[in-house]
This record gives sequence, structure tokens and C-alpha cells, in this order.
Amino acid sequence: MDGTFVRNRITELRLKKGVSEYQMSYDLGHSRSYIYNISSGKSLPPMAEFLEICNYFGITPSQFFDDSIENPALLQSAIDELRKLNDDDMMLIIGHIRRLTKEQK
Repeated sequence: MDGTFVRNRITELRLKKGVSEYQMSYDLGHSRSYIYNISSGKSLPPMAEFLEICNYFGITPSQFFDDSIENPALLQSAIDELRKLNDDDMMLIIGHIRRLTKEQK
């Protein structure tokens, strides 16, 4: 991974969330140019800020770096809800998922 991936991924996730660079900077408590500076390659966020950015998007750092996931925030929301289920309900959901994924092939 390099700085270009981080910048591009932040931009991709920001656009999917539908917020401007200015709004995201403001939401994170920074000056209006904070995200612009990251997106343009002038800087990269330090680790603590990177974790805040992941939190802002509602994803884990692992999901941030997995660009094969089309909508990581939606996936994380599903995972959060699944954690609330008991084992029997979880097996029921897994069965439905397997049926749906077979139908899409």
C-alpha cells in the first residue's frame, strides 16, 4: 500500500458517502482544507486521524484497505446486526445468503 491508495480510497469513500472535502474536514474537526490536502497528495493522515477517518465512514481499517468491497459501510452495518443474533438465527441467515448467492451465479 502506498500514499496514493490511501488518498484515492478516502476520495472514493467520501464520494460514496456524498460529502464534500470541506464537509468531511469540518465533521472531523479540522480546517476546511484538511481533506483537500490529503486528496491532493500534500499530506497523509497520522494513525490516530486515519482511525477517525475509518470511524467517520463506519468501517474498520481492514475494510478500508480491502477495495474489493463495493460498499464497506453497508457491509459493516450488516455485520453489526448479525452480531446481535443467536446461533439458530445466524444459521437461518447464512442459509438465506447461500441461496441468494447461488441464484446470482
